[in-house]
Amino acid sequence: MNAPFAPPGGTPDRDPLAELRARGIHVPSVQSLARDQSPFAHPTPARTRALAPGVVFTARPIGLGDGCLTNAYTLTLDLDRAECRPVSCPRGFHLRHLVTGPVAAAVSGTFAYISDDPAYQPAEPCLDLAVRDHDVVSLPTVTKPALLVHHGRPLVRTLAATGTLTIAGHPHTWTGSKDPTPGPAPADHLTVFGAANCRIRYHDDPRTGFRRDVDPAANTTPRDPQALDCTVSLSPAGARITALHPGGGADLFAGAYILRAHHPWPAHLVTNAPVRVTAVDAFATAGIESALSLGPSAADAAAGRTAPWDQSLGISPFRPGVRYARTLLALGGRHLTLTVLDGAPLAPAFQGVTVQEAAELCARAGHDPAAVFHLDGGQTSKIAYRHGRGPADAVGSLHYLRWPRNEHEPFRWQGLDGRRLHSALQITLHEESR
Repeated sequence: MNAPFAPPGGTPDRDPLAELRARGIHVPSVQSLARDQSPFAHPTPARTRALAPGVVFTARPIGLGDGCLTNAYTLTLDLDRAECRPVSCPRGFHLRHLVTGPVAAAVSGTFAYISDDPAYQPAEPCLDLAVRDHDVVSLPTVTKPALLVHHGRPLVRTLAATGTLTIAGHPHTWTGSKDPTPGPAPADHLTVFGAANCRIRYHDDPRTGFRRDVDPAANTTPRDPQALDCTVSLSPAGARITALHPGGGADLFAGAYILRAHHPWPAHLVTNAPVRVTAVDAFATAGIESALSLGPSAADAAAGRTAPWDQSLGISPFRPGVRYARTLLALGGRHLTLTVLDGAPLAPAFQGVTVQEAAELCARAGHDPAAVFHLDGGQTSKIAYRHGRGPADAVGSLHYLRWPRNEHEPFRWQGLDGRRLHSALQITLHEESR
């Protein structure tokens, strides 16, 4: 990577450098962090804080051998006193902004589409299943685990990419496009495509090292003369078919998801027809308040069973032996545990953990790695929390920089807010515990 741009004259980085120094992190300039993040490679002070009734925050350093380390930040929830709610938003948000009112903490959510091309983004960036305020806003293309809030309680289940829906009142079954139906499909059967079908590509960049995007011309459903692709978009009035594509070739990013029918397709598949998802796997959607697809379990990631995630994430974060910051979720009985294993990509001794190390650390903490699941990691890994009456603080990915949008703009430190997210887990106290 070339030397980063230094802003001419003045010291616009003065306040960020002071904030970092107050946290024991001493860097010569914010611009230097674009090529060297080793100042973040120091052990965090071990501490435990009760953030609220039923919500405990802990921090501790963990040695990884060969002079490497990670810092583990953990939220432990007593679900009889606090609740965890998946939240998502296509426009995006910063994590600290969620920690208001009765919200004690928030954790970066699950995998969403990330690209460095602002001009071409999906209408619904959540990958695979997303339910927002009882509305199914994205359907799964492949069997994956998911976090559901079902009748008021969080559940983690592996959900088959199957279900039912109605279009203009007519019932249909559906399956995800990456889970093909064996044998001939019934006449009323539909196939789901979405943003999770995209393929990320990488380009070299002289200032930031690389740039990610997709090719809009190739980012479409497969061509098939026997197919009719129906783009489904969301509105305040509900989901509706907003475009028809005989022969396929529908833009994967144009709507919330795409439903494919095969010839002869029913006459009620027309623009403006209302769409209502009625079930995902064996779960009736009427009982699902919110939901997000999860990453692989720690055991599956360590064993390399990550095909359902790899295509839409570009360079897989689950490659063996490669260290990344990781965010992990474990749900057991009345307790939910959320952990960030911190790291910075340009700090050789502090790059996070491998998937094998993550599984080992789960087992060492008393969790079955098969029942611990990855959330979005890397530079997305973050916990925001409030302790006492002060403003929300944050841990994880404090090295984060906002990349320049043109050749004259400097890098900006954005460690407390981090990346703009499309999903998160919001930790709220039960009303009787407030």
